[in-house]
Amino acid sequence: MARVIVDVMLKPEILDPQGQAIVGACQRLGFSGVSHVRQGKRFEVDVEGEVDDAKLADVRRLAETLLANPVIEDFEVHVE
Repeated sequence: MARVIVDVMLKPEILDPQGQAIVGACQRLGFSGVSHVRQGKRFEVDVEGEVDDAKLADVRRLAETLLANPVIEDFEVHVE
């Protein structure tokens, strides 16, 4: 069994209110030097057998249709 990782992040031009809230909390909690945070999602997809180009393409299709909203999010797929 192999694991494929899908990292999903908001596109740079999309406002990230959760990231902004984290920056504010860092300042209140005394973590200095934190000026910018973007929150994202990580999915770990276990697939049977070896990961070949076809299985990687399937996981990319899964990310495009279910795991990410391609209108506002970018994603990266890689094998762990």
